[in-house]
Amino acid sequence: MALFFKIASLCLRPLALIPVIFLFSALPVKAADVLILGDSLGASYGMAEKQGWVEGLRQALPEHNIVNASVSGETTAGGLRRLPQLLESVKPSLLLVELGGNDGLRGFPPTELKNNLTKIIALARQSGAKVLLSEVMVPPNYGPRYANAFSAVYSDLAKQPNVTLMPFFMTEIAPFPELMQADGLHPNEKAQPKITAFVLPWVESAIEAIKAPATDASAPATGG
Repeated sequence: MALFFKIASLCLRPLALIPVIFLFSALPVKAADVLILGDSLGASYGMAEKQGWVEGLRQALPEHNIVNASVSGETTAGGLRRLPQLLESVKPSLLLVELGGNDGLRGFPPTELKNNLTKIIALARQSGAKVLLSEVMVPPNYGPRYANAFSAVYSDLAKQPNVTLMPFFMTEIAPFPELMQADGLHPNEKAQPKITAFVLPWVESAIEAIKAPATDASAPATGG
């Protein structure tokens, strides 16, 4: 009789593992933590935060933790100072950098812009985060020489490993006065859903690249 129970116990062990196997297979894939390091364009300047494009991202990607660390008036130097503590507390899988506009408006040298952004990217890489770098452009009244040198910083940095360059979303907004606030610099409430729609596929593509590092997901997939 004792032998019978021993054999029965051995036969039932694989069956006992089945619920455990189903439990682990049903667990969701670990969601990516996304940290947004930006300036007033990311901080919903002139409106409630819930009206901004970052909140639109949260609603579109509810399975991911999106932390908005954007501060109005922020420069690349300010973002660099804050980043180590943010990386330590958030531990993001993806860092979306939307900085440089205030550097340009204040006429800071492009070399300083590049130096700060290079350090931001290096810190993100050391923490294990992928970088989605938003291109930033200065108004044309700054002159072509400065504007071209400014833009070249972003295209150069995009050549680094684990960095994807996202085109400047304001190029789709700024030409339309009905989408801009009275200051002519900041998008209004009507523009926010359009910015969300612009940024969302880039964030989704970056998250997919994190899940499948061997896949080249430098830009969102497009139909056609």
